[in-house]
Amino acid sequence: MKVYCDFTHSEDESAVALGNFDGLHKGHQKVILQAAECAKRGLVPTVLTFSGNTCKNSPEKPCGEIITMEQKINLLERMGIKQLYVLPFISVKDMTAEEFVTSVLSGVCKAKETSCGFNFTFGRGGTAGSGALAELCARRGIESSVAGAVISGGKPISSTRIRRLIAEGRVGEAAELLGRPFCFVSPVVRGNRIGSSLGTPTANQKVPPEFVKPKYGVYASRVYLNGKYYCGVTDIGLKPTVGSDRVLVETWMPDYAGGDLYGKTIRTEILKFLRPEKKFSGLGELKKQILINAEQSRDFFKKHGAGILNY
Repeated sequence: MKVYCDFTHSEDESAVALGNFDGLHKGHQKVILQAAECAKRGLVPTVLTFSGNTCKNSPEKPCGEIITMEQKINLLERMGIKQLYVLPFISVKDMTAEEFVTSVLSGVCKAKETSCGFNFTFGRGGTAGSGALAELCARRGIESSVAGAVISGGKPISSTRIRRLIAEGRVGEAAELLGRPFCFVSPVVRGNRIGSSLGTPTANQKVPPEFVKPKYGVYASRVYLNGKYYCGVTDIGLKPTVGSDRVLVETWMPDYAGGDLYGKTIRTEILKFLRPEKKFSGLGELKKQILINAEQSRDFFKKHGAGILNY
């Protein structure tokens, strides 16, 4: 897939899916697949999104990324997208709606069809919506379609809703809205090796600073490594028993018998909240609890493993 972070002109006519697409959840996928289907008509399936348009974090509206750009590119490729524009928000924020359609969609992307969500806004101050997009596109011979909300549990799926679920530890519900488990994809870093001394060696991953923060605690998890899935028990937080100066994702895979993982990139999927973080009286008590949590994770896999959503 071609990835552009500037106004590089498309070589061919395209079908463009427009949106922030910050979580690539089921609602976003509905918009993007409309563009992907246009490949049948000889148009290049294209996604146009933005970077640097951040929100202010609050308990009512938790912010932070849900997936990395690398994950996003991988998922878009699997959906059939051939071209991705990630434009700095600052480069378009002062354009009028008409300037954006004329200069960016028609001029840069050579769009012949567009798709967006029902709540898509654009133009200076975000004052134009999907109706204005359809009208401006029609003047230039560009067809447009608007995807309605995807409803789950009686409410529209949104990135804000997913972030709140993750922040509350309700990761199973978040996975249903995303269409896949929330996960961390990053290299394994060195820790203090306390897990190894307990016979429960962990693969440690840093939480990207720009990511949404899950509720601190212990989770049943699944780790994708070397083409295989492994049952895991993952602690996310500050390790109150032994202390930590940074938030880590620490995962023990009780059935993994491979070698050293330092420096290797793994995908840790967070599946079910088991318990909050707790300060134990000593390492012996901590080990007992880790073993209990590992069995809980194994039981979860026996009962629900076949239904876990895959990437």
